Amino acid sequence: MPDVISSLQNPRVRQALNLQKNARARRSERRIVLEGVRLIGDALERGNTPEFVLYDLQTADYDLVAKLQETPSLLLPSSAEVIKHVSETQQPQGMVAVFPLPVPPVPKYPERVLILDAIREPGNMGTILRTAAASGVQMVLLASDCVDPYNPKVLRSGMGAHFRLPVIEATWSEITSFCEGVAFYIADSTGDVNYTSVDWRSRWALIIGNEARGIGERAKQLQTQRVAIPMAADTESLNAAVASAVILFEARRQRNS
Repeated sequence: MPDVISSLQNPRVRQALNLQKNARARRSERRIVLEGVRLIGDALERGNTPEFVLYDLQTADYDLVAKLQETPSLLLPSSAEVIKHVSETQQPQGMVAVFPLPVPPVPKYPERVLILDAIREPGNMGTILRTAAASGVQMVLLASDCVDPYNPKVLRSGMGAHFRLPVIEATWSEITSFCEGVAFYIADSTGDVNYTSVDWRSRWALIIGNEARGIGERAKQLQTQRVAIPMAADTESLNAAVASAVILFEARRQRNS
């Protein structure tokens, strides 16, 4: 029986907890924490290897443990109390892993770009990233004032999107450079162009604005078209995640047809 980590003051436990709680630590160490079988397994299948894994001998998924034993990862049996202490979920799945920050390749001439402008809600951010990956977006650019894309809630709701497409924090100047030659579109409930009328088969960048305030002034300075999703009368506008999904999958439908 291997030694089981039971101290909450163990250096690895403290490091994992700090990465969970502290965005500055994630940036300076360039590491993130993933929890649970699905997220860790998905990252592993995409060629990413955790530096170390804390796992509960009683509740961990041993199929995944066996896969991890084939990697250079340091596997550290830990008490249920340690896993609960480090976990950010109400019901920990018995496994917490520290990975290097994912760095998917960045396309040189992207054709499908999603730009997020001050998206602040972690669940929205993660859902949007998951939708972007599923719909074939090639790159996501995060303008100023977005929530940390490696926040634990973003990682959980993103469901592995961070390992499938590049997620890049950028200034508006950098965004303009990334998107040279690309048509810009703003999702706007007051837009005068129906989202189905846009030719999404050409090169494009779609801008999704803040949940409460919409698009910021800097985004408005770009040469853009405002696209709207028609809705029944007397209904509230769609939230950022839902609007993203509607438009991005219309773009995918056009490409596939």
